[in-house]
Amino acid sequence: MTMAGAINAGMRAAMERDPKVLLMGEDIGALGGVFRVTDGLHKDFGDSRVMDTPLAESGIVGTAIGMAMRDYRSVIEIQFDGFIFPAYDQITTQLAKMHYRSRGAITLPIVIRVPFAGGIGAVEHHSESPEALFAHTAGLRLVSPATPQDAYDLIQQAIACPDPVMFFEPKARYWDKGEVDVSRVKAQLDQPDGEALATAEMAKARVAREGADVTLVAYGPTVRLALQAAELASAEGTEVEVIDLRSISPLDSDTVVASAKRTGRVIVVHEAPTSFGSGAELSARVTEQAFFHLHAPVLRVGGFHTPYPGAKFEHDYLPNLDRVLDAVDRVMAH
Repeated sequence: MTMAGAINAGMRAAMERDPKVLLMGEDIGALGGVFRVTDGLHKDFGDSRVMDTPLAESGIVGTAIGMAMRDYRSVIEIQFDGFIFPAYDQITTQLAKMHYRSRGAITLPIVIRVPFAGGIGAVEHHSESPEALFAHTAGLRLVSPATPQDAYDLIQQAIACPDPVMFFEPKARYWDKGEVDVSRVKAQLDQPDGEALATAEMAKARVAREGADVTLVAYGPTVRLALQAAELASAEGTEVEVIDLRSISPLDSDTVVASAKRTGRVIVVHEAPTSFGSGAELSARVTEQAFFHLHAPVLRVGGFHTPYPGAKFEHDYLPNLDRVLDAVDRVMAH
C-alpha cells in the first residue's frame, strides 16, 4: 500500500468496527480530500458518517468535542498544517483540558489528522511543522507514522485511544509504498483490553536500523532520510542506529536513552525549526539520563528559525543527506 492508502484502509477498518466513528473535514466527502486520503469512504458510509464541513477549523474541532461528549469518535482532517491555527484555541484550551478539568468524568476520543511538513513544492501556509506547539500542551498525544505499516496501525490505535490524538501525516510520504500486515493491529484491538494495549503500543518508538556508533533519531518525514544517511555512513565504516520515535508526545525516552548509552553519540533530525523544538526536548532528556555515557554533545539537524520559505528554496531549508552526514562526522570526531 501507499501511506495514503494505508491511512484510508485503517480508517475504513475502524469505521467497520465501531459505528460511532465519524469523519469530518473540508472536502473529505465526494472529493476524497485534497490528497484523496478519504477516497471512497463517503460512497460506502454515507453523509452521516463522512461529513464535509464549512471552511471553519475552530467550528470543526468544537463540533467534534460536543460529539465526543455524546460518545462519538470523530476523526477530523485539517486540510493543511498551516490551516490548523484557527482551531488552536479549541485544541489547546478545550480539547486538551476537558478530561483534567472534569476530574476524569469526560473523555474526548478525537483524532485530528494533520498533513504536515514540506517537500511537495507548495505555497505559503501549506508546509508547516507545528508539532512542538502542541507537544507543549499537556493532555494531547502526538504521533507521526513513517511507513505504510505504521500508518495503518497508528490510525486505528489513535481512534481506539480514549485521549485526544493529533495524527501528523508526512504529506511528502503519502505515495511511499510498503508491505502492510492488516492482521497485526486487528488482533490487538480484538482483545478485551484492546483499547489499553493500543494506547500503550502507540507511544513506543521502534529501532528501524541497528548500529553501534551513532544513534540517529527521527520521526515522520525524516525517518527515510535517516535510513539513507545510515546506509551511506555504513559504507564509510560508521554504523548508525536509527530510531523512529513514532510518538512525539509522550516521548519514548527509554528507547532513545538505552540506545544513547550503547553508542555514546546522538543526533536528532526533524523538519521543524531546531529552536525550542522537539529535538531540544529529546536532547535535554538524553543529556540528563545518559550524560556519563556520551562521547559528544547531542546534535540537532532541522529547519531554521525562519518562516518556511517559498517552494523554490524549500530544499535549502529542509534537512538533507549532507547536513545529516556532517553531523555524523562531527559526533564521530569526539
